[in-house]
Amino acid sequence: MSVLAIDAGTTGVTAVVVERDGTIAVKGYQEFAQHFPRPGWVEHAPEEIWQAALEATSQVLKAYDAAELEAVGITNQRETVMLWDRETLGAPRRAIVWQDRRTADLCTRLREEGHEDRVGELTGLRLDPYFSGTKLMWLRENEPHTWALVESGRYAVGTVDSYLIARMSRGTYHVTDVSNASRTLLMDLATGEWSDELCSLFGVPRDALPDLVPNWGELAVTDPASFLGLSLPISGVAGDQQSALFGQTCFDVGDSKCTYGTGSFVLTNTGPTVPTTGALLATAAWKDPSGAITYASEGSIFVTGAAVQWLRDGIQIVGSAAETQAVASTITDTEGVVFVPALTGLGAPDWDPHARGMIIGLTRGTTRAHVVRATLEAIAFEVRDVLDTMPSVSSLRVDGGAAANDLLCQIQADQLGVPVERPEIVETTALGAAFLAGLGAGVWSSTDDLRHNWHLDRRFEPRADRATADAAHTRWRDAVERSKGWAV
Repeated sequence: MSVLAIDAGTTGVTAVVVERDGTIAVKGYQEFAQHFPRPGWVEHAPEEIWQAALEATSQVLKAYDAAELEAVGITNQRETVMLWDRETLGAPRRAIVWQDRRTADLCTRLREEGHEDRVGELTGLRLDPYFSGTKLMWLRENEPHTWALVESGRYAVGTVDSYLIARMSRGTYHVTDVSNASRTLLMDLATGEWSDELCSLFGVPRDALPDLVPNWGELAVTDPASFLGLSLPISGVAGDQQSALFGQTCFDVGDSKCTYGTGSFVLTNTGPTVPTTGALLATAAWKDPSGAITYASEGSIFVTGAAVQWLRDGIQIVGSAAETQAVASTITDTEGVVFVPALTGLGAPDWDPHARGMIIGLTRGTTRAHVVRATLEAIAFEVRDVLDTMPSVSSLRVDGGAAANDLLCQIQADQLGVPVERPEIVETTALGAAFLAGLGAGVWSSTDDLRHNWHLDRRFEPRADRATADAAHTRWRDAVERSKGWAV
């Protein structure tokens, strides 16, 4: 018995097969293009995401017997929003990605009109370009011909999970879950239902949105003619960060994880209690088949792994992400160089869409090693900034691609002053989707079963001098303040 999990991330799609003991038997991956039509705009072509999902899954099926698969789980980049034709499943325009900042002025307008408090009360979110609702409002105001077909019912509106389910089922299902819906600015967090009040505020017709389903159970079925000959139940779905929380088996109140992906996301399980927000966000973690919702407090950091990608592709000072550990380890100190990777503005806890990236403290003696190490330190500083606004944690579980970087994990432990725990499987986003689907299909009977599948790889104990670590963080905060409001 095994489960196929599809993880549609920001830069590519990963497909894995997870066996009953929680091990990953085989993996496929396919990157897709990033489109930047204007400064601050980030788009994806829906068809390219779909083709990447097919290719990643095809790689898996070449190495694994499809007859062994019991179910499919899906996880995805969350706030990215797209439209598609309900009949043809073609997309009339590119998706607007969660990193996109085009709605910054629109958010300012909504705040000036006095909407932020009410939106925050209902959603646990902020009026920030990050979230889907403002993106849809922008489409309504700027692309009226396209939006008219949303209003008429021809075009469906959804997030990446709902789009993939539509493609995998040949348009039979239009569904999503509370973890994705809670990131749209359109869902009432307390009830776990779409809000007529919010749909009205953002001008989104309720009928265009997906039906809300539990995170595991009998959610949909794949169509073999559309999905590589596979007829399987889609029995688990969750947004990527909630999926990682589930994959890290953070089932108890107070359990915390940080996923280092394109951005970094710190989530703490708050159980049935909707958390207070402040500088952080409140989000739905998952809803079980009985309808009970588990909530989480979330700190969303927009650019972490994307900063490393920029080092590789933008300024080309490293050949790969893996190279950063070796390069940064050639020195023990950045000698005052600080990198604020506000390449798409600042997320939690600063929330400034007008901030921009900066490297400060450069001298004639600065080398690429200083910049690379400053990048790793920036990731750790950003996570500390978020955790400083949360109740104290005794340890932090980490996952995602950058969690494989021992130096980063050590810097993180030094900054937090608590142990950092890395599991054997750091692809916990995909693992969480598999766990959810397996629960829904009976591969596992309970969350207690899943706990036995989590295994520690390495525990990083803090070892830096506290005063030195705090001084570095203070310098970082000074640089962050200097980066704010640059694009105003």
